[in-house]
Amino acid sequence: MTKRTRTLWGSLAAAAMISLVPMSGAMADGYWQCVPFARLMSGIQIFGDARTWWSQAVGKYDTGFVPRAGAVLCFKPTGRMNLGHVAFVSQVLTDRVIQVTHANWSIIDGGRGQIEKDVTVVDVSPAGDWSQVKVWYDPIRDLGSTVYPTHGFIYQNNQAVTIAAATSKLALAQNAAVSLAKSAANQVAASVRASSPLDMINQAADSTDRIAALISQSQSSGQAQDADKPQAPR
Repeated sequence: MTKRTRTLWGSLAAAAMISLVPMSGAMADGYWQCVPFARLMSGIQIFGDARTWWSQAVGKYDTGFVPRAGAVLCFKPTGRMNLGHVAFVSQVLTDRVIQVTHANWSIIDGGRGQIEKDVTVVDVSPAGDWSQVKVWYDPIRDLGSTVYPTHGFIYQNNQAVTIAAATSKLALAQNAAVSLAKSAANQVAASVRASSPLDMINQAADSTDRIAALISQSQSSGQAQDADKPQAPR
C-alpha cells in the first residue's frame, strides 16, 4: 500500500470518527466554576476559592474600585454564597453599569455551571464605590433583588494580558480546526451516500488536499485564500 493510500484511509477513518461525535460548544456542555473561568478569561493567575482572590492579589496585581474592561470583579462571601464569586469584566457602560462574562451564577435550563456572556451588573452602593452590586439573573430575565457586597476589582498586568490573548488565540485555533474537521467529515459522508467506492476515495482525496492547502496558505501568508482554488498538478 502506498504512502498516499495509507494517508488517505487514515483521513477517512478520522473523518468518520469525527462525524459520529456530537459537535457542540464545550462551554455549553461542560460544568464551569467561576474561578477557573475568570482565570481563563482574564489571564490573572490566582488560584483557590473566589473568597481568597482579593487577599491573594495583594503584591501581585493592582486592585481598585473603578471598573475596567479585562479586570475581575471580586465578590465577598455571603451566607448563600460562602465561597465568594469572581466575574470577568467584559465591558464598561457607565461609571455605575458594567457587563460581565462569568460562570456558575444563574440557573439555566435547570442546571448550574453555565456561562453567561455580557450580562449586566449595577453598582448600587451609596458611595458609588462598587462595594455593593446587583447582578443580572437569567431565570427572571432581569437584575436580581439581592444586593451583593464586593471587594472591588483586580486589574490585569502585562503578563495577564499576554496570557488572556494567548488563550483567545488558542480558542480561535481550536474552533477553526473543528470547523475544518466537520467540513471534511461532511464531504466524506456526502461521497459515501452519492458515489461509488472509487469515486468516494478520489473525492475525499481532493477534499483533503484542499483543506491541507488552505491550512498551509493561512500559516505561511496569514491571508485568507479561496478554498476551491485549483491546486498545482502533483
